[in-house]
Amino acid sequence: MRDGYERRQTSIVTWILCSIAGVFVIQNVFSHWLPIGLEWEFGLSPAGLRAGHVWTLLTYGFLHSTSNLLQVVAYLLAVYFFGREVLPILGNRRFVGFYAASLSAGGALWTAVHWRHPELLLGASAAVAALVILYACFFPNREITLLLFFVLPVTIKPKYLAYTLVAVDLFGFVFYELLGAASPVGAAHSAHLGGMAAGWIYYRFMHASDWSLASGRAQIELPRWMRNRAANSAPPQAYSVNVGDRGHLRAEVDRILDKINSHGFGSLSADEKRVLDEARDLLSRR
Repeated sequence: MRDGYERRQTSIVTWILCSIAGVFVIQNVFSHWLPIGLEWEFGLSPAGLRAGHVWTLLTYGFLHSTSNLLQVVAYLLAVYFFGREVLPILGNRRFVGFYAASLSAGGALWTAVHWRHPELLLGASAAVAALVILYACFFPNREITLLLFFVLPVTIKPKYLAYTLVAVDLFGFVFYELLGAASPVGAAHSAHLGGMAAGWIYYRFMHASDWSLASGRAQIELPRWMRNRAANSAPPQAYSVNVGDRGHLRAEVDRILDKINSHGFGSLSADEKRVLDEARDLLSRR
């Protein structure tokens, strides 16, 4: 008996959902019974950034209007349905970085547009927009069904959903937000566009890259004497798995699946991918 792999952990999507819901409850408690406004301390505003409140580039995404419960529910549903689909591809660590970068990019673009105006930005819309774009990049032709206005079911391919959202926000940004007019389809078009740009940039330029410094290939060739020393001092393999027995193979596959859930498919070694291939071949012969 051995226990050489990580236990299944609560996914980061669940933590984000609980954080958004919990902060919304705290906001309502503070606004009704305590004379303290969390929005002006942790919401995003040009005045706050000028005062050095750089943390608001992230914290604003967990605050929402206390008078708009429907908006919070919509964001929670979007993070859940789109987040759970891209999480196995990214892994927990990359998902956290992606979510934070999306909020920051959306907040930065919104701040640049509203730098001379005393306005306040709340909500996870930038991160939600980034998740939609990333999902559309991974699964452009997978049909999904959305409840329009929570009533009317609409089936659409993610790529067309992404095109529609980009077109709507570009229209609102150019013809309403830049001119300082009230938009009929929302107010934070610049934040949405910043999040969408972050989602596309991640997929286009960063997703295939290796974030692990240990597994990256050196860009500078080492001298021969250093290469020999490095080769001689390489640590031995920590373990070896007998996959000839079906029970051992199943245990190893469980460990590999837990690793994919925690760190993404890109974290697997060549031996681990070979084990998955053997398990697939075994199942196909049954």
